[in-house]
Amino acid sequence: MKIEQIYTGCLAQGAYYIQSGNEAVIIDPLREVDSYIEKAKENGATIKYIFETHFHADFVSGHVDLAKKTGAEIVFGPTATTEFDSYIGTDDEIFEVGKAKIKLLHTPGHTMESSTFLLIDEDGKEKAIFSGDTLFIGDVGRPDLAVKSDLTEEDLAGFLFDSLRNKIMTLPDHVVVYPAHGAGSACGKNMSSETWDTLGNQKKTNYALRADMSKKEFIKEVTEGIMPPPQYFAKN
Repeated sequence: MKIEQIYTGCLAQGAYYIQSGNEAVIIDPLREVDSYIEKAKENGATIKYIFETHFHADFVSGHVDLAKKTGAEIVFGPTATTEFDSYIGTDDEIFEVGKAKIKLLHTPGHTMESSTFLLIDEDGKEKAIFSGDTLFIGDVGRPDLAVKSDLTEEDLAGFLFDSLRNKIMTLPDHVVVYPAHGAGSACGKNMSSETWDTLGNQKKTNYALRADMSKKEFIKEVTEGIMPPPQYFAKN
């Protein structure tokens, strides 16, 4: 099995290439997609799925072009609606990639469709999570970017607390966390320059994963000190 983080420093963004056997998936692709296609070709693989952890406001995703060029299926988490062809997955749904599996964990909070993808290797071991903007290294996703008339940032922060505690922190400590962004992104307030870590270490060092933190404390922590979002985020 192959896992490759494709990190673009100017955007502080991580896309991911995962391959098992002769099948591959791309997670959160950037606009220019030829490099993903070439990578799969070099490795004798077909791109089967394009997983989007959430709708992105800070960069243009290449999912539609990549799907057109490869025939791969675009997958979003629950509650997502699109004007292009896509598959809306369900919580805990399993997707097979070669002899590996990818499990969709619905983790709303940053946005309501936000999902984390759990990679289960060929031996059935929980290997890694691709956490999008739900969990960063040293931080968690901002809960103020998807505020709508019926949802406040406090509401979203509450959803994020539940997602982290019930979906992510219950996973084994050895699981590797691969987020969508690192330091320099506007999607968090305290992100590390590191681009991956173990979940166990994040439980020890990430302020938002403190074991004895109440939901009320969490909401206060993650909503304080947030810089105003770039004006184009709402339009995107």
